[in-house]
Amino acid sequence: MRPLPVADPGTPDIRSATRFLLWLAGRIAWSLTAAALCGVLWIGSQALMPVVIREAIDDGLVPGDMNAVLAWSGVLLGLGIVSSVSGTVRRRLNVHNALSAGFRTVQLVVGHANALGAGLESRVDEGELVSVGSSDMNTIGQAFDIVGRAAGALVSVVLVAAVLLGQSPALGTMLIVAVPAIVLTMGYTLRPLHRRQSAYRDLQGGLTSRLTNVVAGLRVLRGVGGETSFARSYRERSQRVRDAGSRVAGAEAVIRGAQVLLPGLLVGSVTWIGAHAALNGSVSPGELVAFYAYAAFLVEPLGIFTETADRFARAHVAARRAIAVLRLHPTSGPDPAPRPMAPFARELTDETSGVTVTPGTFHAVVAPHAEGTRLADRLGGYTDAPVHYDGLPLTGLAPEEVRRRILVVDNRPRFFRGPLRAGLDPHSAATDAAITAALRVAAAEDIAEALPDGLDTEITADGRHFSGGQRQRLVLARALLVDPDILIVVDPTSAVDAHTEDVIAQRLRAARAGRTTVLISASPLLLDHADQVSFLPDGRVAGTGTHRDLFARHADYRLVIQRESGQAPEGDSRGEDPPATKAAPLGGAE
Repeated sequence: MRPLPVADPGTPDIRSATRFLLWLAGRIAWSLTAAALCGVLWIGSQALMPVVIREAIDDGLVPGDMNAVLAWSGVLLGLGIVSSVSGTVRRRLNVHNALSAGFRTVQLVVGHANALGAGLESRVDEGELVSVGSSDMNTIGQAFDIVGRAAGALVSVVLVAAVLLGQSPALGTMLIVAVPAIVLTMGYTLRPLHRRQSAYRDLQGGLTSRLTNVVAGLRVLRGVGGETSFARSYRERSQRVRDAGSRVAGAEAVIRGAQVLLPGLLVGSVTWIGAHAALNGSVSPGELVAFYAYAAFLVEPLGIFTETADRFARAHVAARRAIAVLRLHPTSGPDPAPRPMAPFARELTDETSGVTVTPGTFHAVVAPHAEGTRLADRLGGYTDAPVHYDGLPLTGLAPEEVRRRILVVDNRPRFFRGPLRAGLDPHSAATDAAITAALRVAAAEDIAEALPDGLDTEITADGRHFSGGQRQRLVLARALLVDPDILIVVDPTSAVDAHTEDVIAQRLRAARAGRTTVLISASPLLLDHADQVSFLPDGRVAGTGTHRDLFARHADYRLVIQRESGQAPEGDSRGEDPPATKAAPLGGAE
C-alpha cells in the first residue's frame, strides 16, 4: 500500500466523519467493489438454494423421477461450490479492505501529526493518538470489513422477495414491507448506542492519556511517594470508563435481542402463512419447504443489516476522533515562495524578547523555564513569532533548511528502542570516531563504556534504564553529532553534578568554536563560559553582557543566580566573583 503524503491531492474533506469514511471508501473502491460482487455470489447462491430444493421435491421426489432429483442435486452442489469459493475470496477481500482503511487512517493522522511538528504535544494528548492508532483504526476497518456481506445481503433480500412474490403475493408483499420496517427499527435502537459509544470513547481516550503519563513519570511518582494517590485517581477514572462501557453493553444487549426477536417474528409469520397455504392446497409440498427455508434464510441478511448499521455507527465515532486531529493546523507555515538560507550562520533576532544572537558566539540566556522553552521554539522556527535570520523572517525561509541548520534540543530527553548507536546517530552517517568524540564532549564516554556491548547495546524506549543525567548527556552528544550551524539547548545539564557540568561547559565551548550556540540555563558554571548572556526576567531582555559583568552590576540577575545556586542573597553589589556552584533549572523564577 502506497504511503499517503500529507499534501496528496486526494486528502479528504475533513468537515465531517461521513465525508472521511466516503473518502476512505474511494481509496479502496476496486477492492470494495470486488468484495461486494463476491458477497452477492456468496449469499445470492444461498438464496437460490430453496428454489432448487423446491424444484427437486416437486419435479423429482413427488412424481418419483430420480433423474430430476439427481439433476437438481447437481445444481445444488454447484451453488454450494460457488458459495464456498466466493465466500473465501470475499473474506480475503474484506480483510484487505479492513486493513487498508485502518492503516490509511493511521498514515493520514501520523502524517498530519508530523506536519504539526512541535506544536502537537501541547494540542493533542498522547493517549488520544495512541487510541487513534489502535482502537479507532480497528473500528474503522471493521466497518469496511462488512461491506461485501452487506451488498450480498441486500441483493439476496431483493431476490427472495421477487421469488416469494411469484409464489405467494401475500408473502412477497409482507417481506417487502417487513424487511425495511425491521431495518428502520434496528436503526432507531442504534441512536442511543451511538451516543453512549461517543461518551465511552472520550473517557477511554482520557484514561489512556492518564496511563501513559503515569507510566512515563513512574520513577518521579515513586520518588515523591505519589504512586498511591495516582493509583487511586486512575482507579476512579477506570471505574467511570467501566460504567460507560456497561451502558454501551446495555444498549448492545437490546440490539442483539432485537436481532433475534424481529427476524424470528418474521420467520414465524412466513412459516405460519405457508403452513396454512399448504393445508388449503394452494401451495405444493416443495413450495412449503421453500417458504420455511426462505424464512430461516432471511435471519442472516437481516442480522447483517443490523451489524452493518452498528459497525458504521462505531466507525462514525472513531472517524470523528481522527478528524479532530486532522482539523488542527500547524502553528507556523512556510512562505508561499520560501527563500534559501544564507550559506553560513547569520544574526538571529527574536523581536518578542529582544534577544539577538551574534553568529559564531557562545550565547547564554537566563529566563524563567517556560519562557526559555518558548524562546527556543521561536528561535527554531516552530512558531509564527517574528524572528529574523540575517534580516529575513524565519518563516519565509525554506523549512527543510531551517530544520537542517537550526537544531533545538529541549530538556526532555527522548530515545527510541534499539541500539544506542542508532539512538545517537539515527541516519548512520557518523563514524565510530565521531561518535566517540561527541560522547567525550558531552562527558558521556563512561556511559557507553559501561554497557555490555558498547554502542551496540539495546536500550529501552526513552532510555529508561539510564539516569536523568545520563540521558541528558547522551542527548547532548546526539545533538553534537548533527553539528548544526546554530545549536539551541534548553537546560542541558540540570541533572548532572557540578564537576561533570564544568567539564561539559569547557568541552562544549571548545567543540562549538566558530559556530553559534545558544544555551538557555541559569547555571553559573555554564554562564561563566558564555561570550554573552541575555537576562530575561519577564520575557524581555533586561540586561546583556558577560556573566561576571551582569552579576556585578545587575541586582535582579544576581538574585536569580544566587537563588538557583542555593546561596543566600547578599543584597549588595560589591562586584565579587559569581559563585561557581551547581544550579538547578530556572523553574522557580517564574
